[in-house]
Amino acid sequence: MLDKTTEIERWFRMAWNENVPPFYSSVDVRNAGFKLAPVDTNLFPGGFNNLAPEMMPLAIQAAMSAIEKICPEARSMVLVPENHTRNTFYLTNVARLAAILKQTGLDIRLGSVSPEITEPTRFDLPDGQHIVLEPLRRKGNRVGVDGLEPCAVLLNNDLSAGVPPMLQGIKDQILLPPLHAGWATRRKSTHFKAYDSVVESFAEMLDIDPWLINPYFTHRNQLNFQERVGEESLAEAVDEVLAKTRIKYAEYGIDEQPYVVVKADAGTYGMGIMTVKDASEVVGLNRKQRNKMSVVKEGLQVSDVIIQEGVHTFESIEDAVAEPVVYMIDRYVVGGFYRVHTGRARDENLNAPGMHFVPLAFETPCNTPDCGDRPDAAVNRFYAYGVIGRLAALAASQELEATASVELAA
Repeated sequence: MLDKTTEIERWFRMAWNENVPPFYSSVDVRNAGFKLAPVDTNLFPGGFNNLAPEMMPLAIQAAMSAIEKICPEARSMVLVPENHTRNTFYLTNVARLAAILKQTGLDIRLGSVSPEITEPTRFDLPDGQHIVLEPLRRKGNRVGVDGLEPCAVLLNNDLSAGVPPMLQGIKDQILLPPLHAGWATRRKSTHFKAYDSVVESFAEMLDIDPWLINPYFTHRNQLNFQERVGEESLAEAVDEVLAKTRIKYAEYGIDEQPYVVVKADAGTYGMGIMTVKDASEVVGLNRKQRNKMSVVKEGLQVSDVIIQEGVHTFESIEDAVAEPVVYMIDRYVVGGFYRVHTGRARDENLNAPGMHFVPLAFETPCNTPDCGDRPDAAVNRFYAYGVIGRLAALAASQELEATASVELAA
């Protein structure tokens, strides 16, 4: 990457001329030393509070660019958060996101679809700030809050529980991201299929093996973990991904044990995930394991899973395993943080209870690597993380365009 920064930036510039970036996104990246790849892409990022304060100017500039393209005359926007009114860390994210948007020249109001919010309600935050959530109101084909019907509504709610009736059939108003970006319809396997296509072109330009920046995956549907329906099919899928990974490890002389991650094809919050090193491990799951895999956020049942090549992480902070999470607004990397877990190994999922976050402060802009420094110098690692984040955002752009076409056809 360092040898071809000019070609990389030209490639991205041309790619974004043909694709519309998501309004915002976050990408979980795993750095194995021999491989650097995304393992998840979230289109409703909920950790802006974990970004270093130094990143605010970058975030404001990127948000201003995004808004100018979508609704250049906008004076106001309603932000629709998750229903986690008791999660003050998440609400601190909402406050930080609102602050970024306000600095673009927008009046920001927070409109909630939670049935618990029936009037303007104040929430005090751990850092001394407070926010006010108001009930989202429907008027004809538009939504807003009392006294305000903006031209654009920004969702920070991933729609895991489905699209609320309040948001269905909206016309003459822009919803960001679009409803089909939510987990009610979105699938991780669809995203990584788009990522396959993006990486094939990028790797050809860079003249590298695409596997070095892309995890193998397959998917299975119509599973029932509680009834043990589909176990054999799942085991075959695990075998398939492990076999392909072993071939690559042998090719590159990698002395590590391959593993796969089986996770719900929709949803987030680190639920419905298991790490597997042998296909036999997914056959005959005990009750605790079946319960863990059966349900994700909002109590939704899991029937579709993605089986993804596991990517080790060789990052650590104070002897705790860590992975970088890259944050983007529009097509720009605006910062990130390390997800750290003291109780997990480098081949395990870190998005789990017990994790904490360390701001990943870019000392210099992420698009100015120091080619004279070591490849693994912080500024160069952050540049590489940003490249992977941008590739994933580009894949999300193509994914959303493709799924929007399917919806229109339907």
